[in-house]
Amino acid sequence: MEIRVLGGLSVRVDGADLTLGTPKQQLVLALLAVRVNQLVTLHDLVDELWPDDPPRSAVPNVRMYAANLRRALDSAGDGRLRIVREPGGYRLLADEELIDIHRLGGRWRRARELMRAGKPAQVVTGLKDAVAPGPAPLLAGLVVGPALTAHREAVDQERQSALELLAEAYLALGRAELAVPLLREHAASQRLRERAQALLMRALTETGDASGALVVYYAARDALTEQLGLPPSDELEHLRVAATNARRGPPEAAHRTENSRTPTNWLPRTVSDFVGREALVDGLLCDITATHESGPTVRVIDGMAGCGKTSLALHVAARLADVFPDGQLFVDLRGHTEQTRIRPASALDILLRQLGVPAGRIPARFADRLETWRQELTGRRVVVVLDNAADSAQIEPLLPTHGSVAVLVTSRRRLLALTERPPVSLAVLTECEALELLGTLIGRRRVAADPEGARRLVGFCGCLPLAVRLAGTRLAHRPDWRVSELVDRLSRRPMFLPGLRAEARSVTEAFAESYEPLGAAAKRVFRSFGLVAGNHLDSAMVAALTDLPLPQAADLLDELVDRHLVEEAAPGRYRLHDLMRRYATELARQEDQVPSERAVRGLLDHVLHSVVRVSAVIEDGQLIAAQLRLRAPLRPDLLDCRAIGDLDWLEEQRLNLDGFVRQAAQDGHEAMAWRLARASWRFSYTRGYYDDITATHEIGLTAARRSGDQHAIALMHNYLASACVRTGSYREGSAHLHAVVSIRTALGDAEGAQRARVNLGVVYWLTGRLEQSLDANRSALRSDVSDTIPVLPNLGLTLRYLGRYDESMAVHRLHLYVARVRRDHFHMSNALGHLGGVRYRLGQYLQAERLLRASLTLRDRTGSEFARAETLSDLAGTCRQLGRYQDALRHHEAAIDAATVSGERHVQAEARNELALTLRATGRRNESAAMFQEALTISTRIAHPYEQGRALCGLAEHLEHDQPAEARRYRQRAFAIFDRMGAPERHELRRRLAEPPSTVA
Repeated sequence: MEIRVLGGLSVRVDGADLTLGTPKQQLVLALLAVRVNQLVTLHDLVDELWPDDPPRSAVPNVRMYAANLRRALDSAGDGRLRIVREPGGYRLLADEELIDIHRLGGRWRRARELMRAGKPAQVVTGLKDAVAPGPAPLLAGLVVGPALTAHREAVDQERQSALELLAEAYLALGRAELAVPLLREHAASQRLRERAQALLMRALTETGDASGALVVYYAARDALTEQLGLPPSDELEHLRVAATNARRGPPEAAHRTENSRTPTNWLPRTVSDFVGREALVDGLLCDITATHESGPTVRVIDGMAGCGKTSLALHVAARLADVFPDGQLFVDLRGHTEQTRIRPASALDILLRQLGVPAGRIPARFADRLETWRQELTGRRVVVVLDNAADSAQIEPLLPTHGSVAVLVTSRRRLLALTERPPVSLAVLTECEALELLGTLIGRRRVAADPEGARRLVGFCGCLPLAVRLAGTRLAHRPDWRVSELVDRLSRRPMFLPGLRAEARSVTEAFAESYEPLGAAAKRVFRSFGLVAGNHLDSAMVAALTDLPLPQAADLLDELVDRHLVEEAAPGRYRLHDLMRRYATELARQEDQVPSERAVRGLLDHVLHSVVRVSAVIEDGQLIAAQLRLRAPLRPDLLDCRAIGDLDWLEEQRLNLDGFVRQAAQDGHEAMAWRLARASWRFSYTRGYYDDITATHEIGLTAARRSGDQHAIALMHNYLASACVRTGSYREGSAHLHAVVSIRTALGDAEGAQRARVNLGVVYWLTGRLEQSLDANRSALRSDVSDTIPVLPNLGLTLRYLGRYDESMAVHRLHLYVARVRRDHFHMSNALGHLGGVRYRLGQYLQAERLLRASLTLRDRTGSEFARAETLSDLAGTCRQLGRYQDALRHHEAAIDAATVSGERHVQAEARNELALTLRATGRRNESAAMFQEALTISTRIAHPYEQGRALCGLAEHLEHDQPAEARRYRQRAFAIFDRMGAPERHELRRRLAEPPSTVA
């Protein structure tokens, strides 16, 4: 008799499968099986079967499923598998060997112990039939809930670790050829799993396939960089070096025929100071040497002007001289302009002459010349560099059709038709590579003598090789200059780029070669990037900026991307390299002085209306309309591409919005500045981006004051207060809100003044003035002019702090009802969290957990980070009270992280007080005391009395036995705080302080 959970779920009895009932009944058995001999609570089972919305009959249904399974096992088995009912849940009693996952897990654990003991042969014996690269997952075919999903993931991770352990054992035994097939599929499907990549690289190198090892490295590096933004580990780098050295072993002697021609080398003098690009160089060398025997190899290198395409191609060609010993050819195709472009016929003439073909033997007709070129390549091993190609049409006639020939093509345009392999798109240097290049030009001592100046210089150059080289050449001819002197000279120039010049070469001229061939509309789109402060633009923004139809703007952007004047940072998002942006800005100053103001206004208007449209699902439409008082959009056609509720778009625009607000204020668009700040407030507030709110609204406040708009000034004060309150700057928040009350009252805006008083109520309860907070919120509810939904959560929290839990519960229920009627998910999630918080403090832990989890689920769906940290902290405390300490500690950590990220310091103090209680409950008293001390420090710094009092009580408990007098002083301080607040904790403290010191336990 056994239970199988790997693959599908089954129970085998005497070789036959037991009928297990409905899928939900099977989930009950599955959870009991993976937690064999452990108590599985009813709550866990309900959450697993109905993770989102359990029916009212959930608990009776679970009991029925368990009873059915118990009867089935009892009738079919011999008592070795039994389900027993216990207080609060069920337990499956069984020998772990009867359940396949536990049986297999035991083998995996024993294998790890054997490997640590240095017994790889026994590891192989134990694991070779216990792992497989792609087996069926745990409980295949069942729709599992959160707990079983976590188990499924854990089992998959264990299985992958076991597979890697077996491969490591093969390598330890010198059987790398057995490790390779085991690892190939696994490593290919787990590019981010560096251990798998490292093992496969080791195995391939040891079997003599160093090129294959390098292919594995580059695939892993690309995945790590693109998906995680991380470089490969040191281990992978060491393995790359080892594979590169292995592949660069003594080359075999080149095969020569008796009729072979004299070798020829027409490569220009390569730069002696070539730095960086090691991965690209190794990749190209590996790729070309691995494929050249099977026919011609064509590789395209593209990139923006000055990024080092030619230097890279020449460096690689020189490195390939031993592989292609019969010749290294080079032609500059001058493809930057139509006037200078080399025709294919002329290029063939140059190439044939470089091969040593006499002029008299070069045919006049193009077709005959092409045939001669291909015949001359027969039997030769040649590398050809075709530099500065204009387009595929210029290149295609020059490509060989057979023979061992490598062709390296460079272009500022993307040439996708020449080869099935994607082009190598060259980026700028890293800062370290740019500093290394500068050091080769001016001497490493000069760089070391002024490291900050050197970093500033390569930063000014945007790490563009041409710019760094020109700046370095200028310094090399001025040995008495410090690097900082050149930086200061360049930064003082209003036109920065012309300063990057050496003799006849300059960055401006290099960029102009790409810019000048453009049509007028494409030039205008390029220059438009120099008009605005955003770090990227999308096609609709460019259309608004240039007043072009959206399809035309998109087509022109594609052309600019193909010419490497513009980068497509992400699908539909475009930006310029720093130096290219400076070039666009300088062009715009020269050519767009008059229309630039109108263009920027068009962009700001589009962005403002886009933010309002996208935010409609989280904003009060009537409120935002009354506050912003918007006119009709200048380009309504462009708003169709903005989906209502596309909060991911707002996330992408965070940096842009800050830049646009600043530019609006600086360029005299004051009304745009404060409106953009307010329009983005709700998104920033729900995501916890309080620094963003402060930055944009301070600028908006300055702009509003400059325009003299009292309504706008009040708005900016109000929303600045929101960030101050959430980050613990209560005095500043109070000052902002009192300013709002004064302005609104002077304007005769009773509702606006009342709304500000409600917000002042939040400051009151956070600073311990609970009765004032209660009065402010009740006054708002009695008012006829104030919306109730912002008032209810504040009133409910105030009542909770006063210990009036029943009244607090009633208010939060009303808040939830109103939010549901309005379908306001933001307020629904807050109301659920607050209801859970009250249940937690009432000791109703199961109900509290259900409400708190529902609140977090709704926050996950909407992307709201507002009050997430408080909800997680209450959930952690609830798990502690239920005895689930590991769950509690996990939620405590998440709460502290969330509060830290959002900058909510009062929640940072609350989360630490809650964590301290859990640490004390698990016997970690010293850690608990340290955490209480941290909470006390934070809450004292921001003058948050409630958490000060809680921290003092916690420290008093810690000092009770060793320092009773000090503990009493802590309690007296806490009592003074809670008594002044009217908080219910004062009653227990009064009782403890009334006891004689000698009787204190």
